[in-house]
This record gives sequence, structure tokens and C-alpha cells, in this order.
Amino acid sequence: MVMKLKKILRVFLNFLFWLFTFCIAALAVLLLIYGNDLPDYKKLATYAPPVATRLYASDGSLLIEYAEERRVFIDYADMPPQLINAFIAAEDQNFWTHPGIDVQGITRALVNNGLHMLGFDARFSGASTITQQVAKNFFLTSERTISRKIKEAILALRLERTFSKQHILTLYMNQIYLGARAYGVGSAALMYFNKPVADLTLSECAFLAALPKAPNNRDDAIERRNYVLRRMVDEGYITQEEADNAAAEPLNINSGFTAQMEEEFQYFAEDVRRQLLETLGRETLYNEGLYIKTTIVPELQRAASAALNKELDRYNSVRGETEPKLQGAIIAMNPHTGRIVAMSGGRSFNESSFNRATQAMRQIGSTIKPFVYLAALEKGISPESLILDAPIVGWREDDTLWKPENYDKKFLGDIPLRYALETSRNVPAVRMVQSLGVENAIEVAQRFGVYPQDLKNINLSLALGSGETTLQRLVQGYSAFVNGGYLIEPKLVDYIEDRYGRVLNGSNTTMIDWQEDLLPPEKVSDAEPLSDPQSLYQMVSILQGVVERGTGKQARVPGHTIAGKTGTTNDVKDIWFVGFSKNLIAGVYLGFDLPQPLGTGAGSYMAARVFADFMKVALADESDQPFSVPDGLTFVRVNRASGAAASADPKGTIITEAFKPGQKPNPAPQSSVKETKPVVGGVF
Repeated sequence: MVMKLKKILRVFLNFLFWLFTFCIAALAVLLLIYGNDLPDYKKLATYAPPVATRLYASDGSLLIEYAEERRVFIDYADMPPQLINAFIAAEDQNFWTHPGIDVQGITRALVNNGLHMLGFDARFSGASTITQQVAKNFFLTSERTISRKIKEAILALRLERTFSKQHILTLYMNQIYLGARAYGVGSAALMYFNKPVADLTLSECAFLAALPKAPNNRDDAIERRNYVLRRMVDEGYITQEEADNAAAEPLNINSGFTAQMEEEFQYFAEDVRRQLLETLGRETLYNEGLYIKTTIVPELQRAASAALNKELDRYNSVRGETEPKLQGAIIAMNPHTGRIVAMSGGRSFNESSFNRATQAMRQIGSTIKPFVYLAALEKGISPESLILDAPIVGWREDDTLWKPENYDKKFLGDIPLRYALETSRNVPAVRMVQSLGVENAIEVAQRFGVYPQDLKNINLSLALGSGETTLQRLVQGYSAFVNGGYLIEPKLVDYIEDRYGRVLNGSNTTMIDWQEDLLPPEKVSDAEPLSDPQSLYQMVSILQGVVERGTGKQARVPGHTIAGKTGTTNDVKDIWFVGFSKNLIAGVYLGFDLPQPLGTGAGSYMAARVFADFMKVALADESDQPFSVPDGLTFVRVNRASGAAASADPKGTIITEAFKPGQKPNPAPQSSVKETKPVVGGVF
């Protein structure tokens, strides 16, 4: 029996020896692979908070401060002991004893997470120590990869060998993001409770310590604070009585903090951050104390967010608790300068930071039609030229058999080009594309920046709106209709000054000459116009008709001249409206993040309604400004339905049409088309 026990003990000791040898060898390999190109962590010995970089609206009001900016540096000696204890209890209970990584914590996390996944009542937990979080926050990204975790662990071990626990904790407590645009406990104490850290109560300390796990979610603040208090009891930092008293204390979060302000500007601010991070680099953007003057106009931003959310809430309230929720975006800019004055990329930035104004690629439906019809106008075709609105059968493209239909399932016979576009009829658009050639029709959308130049697989469906683009690119393309035909790059930033007041040069960083009366500069571009001014005006006039008597009636703004176009994709999965006055353009998109039909009764009128709600505020103090008319056009009153001169066909709606030299109204109609026969292939 003794011999048997000795044999078992020898086998066990051999196992431990080889396990230890394997671990040492593995550690050596990991250090060899990942340990040589790590950042210089020793510079943290002289760590000091960076100078603030601030983002300002066009009126000079402060919008946001970036990561290293909104920070009040607090030395370890000035931190209340209960605040330190609260963070250690919540984040890293073995902080004072582990060497940078917590083997006991890793084991506990593996067991708890395994039990949690098996359905047992075990709390899901992580295993990163405070030292590892310092390594990640200062030197590494947040990507969830094994290599990053290995580098993080190596850095943590080196930090522990180099610095005291107190210094590491000072770095952590001044760097951690705690929501409300606050980094570090000093800034968070001011933001949430309007007091310095020295005056925080136990309850408030526990609240701040609960924030790192979910800094932007304050709905569960009470429960998370109470969890930290229970952990402090478990670790012996406070008594149960102290915890109970603190749990009974109401959380009086600073009334000066307004999440609404954050929500209204966060999509725009995040786009600015991404753009400048690319052009300036992280070090300059976050640490150099920049003064960034943006293009956003606060009152217009509030109006845009309110108009979008009003429509989204209207739709989602009918669906009740049904998921997913309808999403959307709105973007508004000056079409002459590209200055973006309002941008909202969704219902809530805190729910989703995905910006549907600049990042969502969606099919654009009938909003492509103005570019297709502009190709016809450029070739000298009159706005009153007749197009046959009759059934098409037998039209084959590759392996696809087309049978286009109008939304009302009706056919009107010969109708003017203007009438076809104002009412967004599909069959005439198909005939137009066939007459022009698909590539010629698509080329205009590419020229105006809506579709990319390297577009692959050009086909009929692209000319009818199956192609994808972003709302921002669509608005940029429509801007050229009204600004004289120039492709103006959207601008988020007017200028940037360094900490000494010097204006930086570079992309989107040069101060522009902007007049107090908000009139655009006389010269918007050195480039050649994308199209001739007469064709552009004819298109603007037609788009004005879309709003006044076509599919865009919901976009009307009383007392103001408005033009625009609706758009709806197949099965009403995506709905659009892009419209403009003389000096302001806005685009609206509505749809689900994973495209699906919006259901019966939904349509582009919803997007047009958002546009109108916004523009009524934006133009409230502006006088009406008709669109500029180029030289050489002749205006004639014509019958809208026939395109004939009003004197020859006076019955019905009479409108004023703009004709180029050599163009004229249609002859008086002999009879109206009541029935039509199918036409194979179709003709213009």
C-alpha cells in the first residue's frame, strides 16, 4: 500500500514538473513573440493629463471634449479611501497582492462563466485586472483577440515591476471612462454630483465604481451601486450597516447633466472625431489642446433630431413592443459650401452609434430618377416631351425578364417627361433608360457622386434605383442641382486652431470666408460644372413640381420655394426624401437596419414629412428665395397633362414651363389615350 502511494505521488510530482516546465516554455515563447515590440510603458512614470481639445458648434457653444480632455487630475493622496476601495471591490479584489495578472481571478471567471453558460445562477464575469486595464487603455486597442490579451498581460507584468500599486491606481482612476463625457473620477464627480471627489459619500463612491462596466447606461444605476456596496462588505471594507445606510440614500445625479444634449450632437461629433483621427492622428487630436470650430448649427440640429424622432416614434408606437424598431437618418447642409448644419444618424446614439446618415449603404429607389431624366434633358429633350406610359412585356436583360409596373397599377398613355417624374411613374422611367442606354443613364449618377465611378455590373436595375449609396452621398449629388452643377465635398469643420491660436492647414481645416448674412461665397469651386445651367434649372423646376403637385406634397413648407424627390424601394423596405430651398438642402432616410418591408400604409410621404418638419423650423426666419434662373430660357404656360400651350389646351392644370432655345410646347392633343396595348421592348 505504501509503495502504491509512493508511485502515485511520484507520478503526480512528475506531472507537476512537466506542467511547470511547459508553462515556463510557453511563457518564454509568448515573451519572444509578443514581448519585443510593445510600447514604451516607462513614459507613464511622468504621466500628466493632456491639454483639453474641445469641439464647438458654429455659434461658439461647447459640444464635447474628447477622451483625455474632460479630466480633472486627482493624485492618489487626494482620493478618498472609500472611493479607492469601491473600485477595487468592483473591478479587482486581489489588486494589492497580484503581480499584474490574477490567476485566482482567471480561475474564478472561468468557473463562473462556465456555470453561467450551463444555465446555473452564476454571475458572468471578466478577469482583467486594473493593471491590465491600464495597459489596454494607454497602449492597446479594444479588439477582442488572443494576441491583444497576451500583450496586455505582458505589459501588466512589466508595469507592476516598474511602478508602485499607488501609481498604477492613480493612472487608472484618472483614465477610466465613466460616461457623461467624463474621463477619470475627478471629472465624473463634477459631472454627476457637482462636487469634488473629497466630498463624495459612500453611496456616490459606489455609484462611480459601478460605471466602468456600462458607462452610458444609468437605468440600472441603483442596482449596480448596490452590487458594489455588497462587494465592499464581502471584502471587509465596510460593515453591513454602512452598506444598508448607503443603499437607502437616494442618488441625486446632477440636474445640470443632460443626456438629451449628448444625444442630439453625438452622431455629428463622432463623425468629426473619426475624420480628424484619420487626418490629424490620435496624438494630435487627443493631446494637443485643439480648438475645433464645426459647422453644426445647434437650433437646426435640435430641429432635425426632433423631426426624425417624431416620425420614428409615430411609427414605432403603432407597432408597440415589436422588434426591431424603425431607424432613420437626416442630414442638412448648405448646398453651396458643403457645410453640414445638422446630422442625426438614428433614434439614439446610446442605443446604437452606427450612423445611418454616413455609414448605411441602402438602395435608393426613385431618388435615382432625377439623374436619369437629367441625362435626357442634357441631350436636348424637352421637359414636355411625351413618353409612352403603356405596359411593357417581353423585355429581357441577361436572364431577367422585366415587366415593370407603376405604383397605382395604371397606365396613362403619352405623358410629358415632367409629369412622369413629378408623379414618379416607373414605366416611363424604364422607357427613358432604354432610350438613353443604361450606361448613359447611370453615368449621370456617377458624375454627381451618387454611385461610385468604378461601379461593377451596370444594368437596368441600377438605373431604376437598386444601387446602394449613403444618405450623405445622395444629398451631395442633389446639391449640384441647385449650386450650379458643382460637386461640393461635405464639410464638418470650419477650422482648427492649436493651443496657441494658430489655424491648422489640411483637409477640412482651413477657415472659410463666411458672411454674416449666411449667403454663400460667390465662387464655390474651380472645377467645371457637372452639367449645363439650363438643364440643371429644368430639373430643379421639375423637382419643384414634385413638391407642389406630385409625390412630394408632404414636403411643402408654406411661404417657401421647395424642390425635392421621394424614393421608395421594392416592398417599401427603404424610404427617402431629398429636398432643398435655394440655400439649404436636407435628406431623410427611414428603414430597418436589416431591411424588411415597413408594412401597409408606409411610404415615402413619411420621409417627406420629416423634411417638412425640419425645414419649417430652419426657414422660419428666412424670406422666400426662388431658384436662380440662367440666361437663355423661355417660359411658356402649358397644360400639365399634355405639354401643349395653354392657349391650345386650356382645360386642366396649367403650369409654367422652361424651354431651351429651339424647344417649344407640344401640339394640341387630338384625343386622350384611354387604353393601350402591350409594347414589346418599349420605345421612348
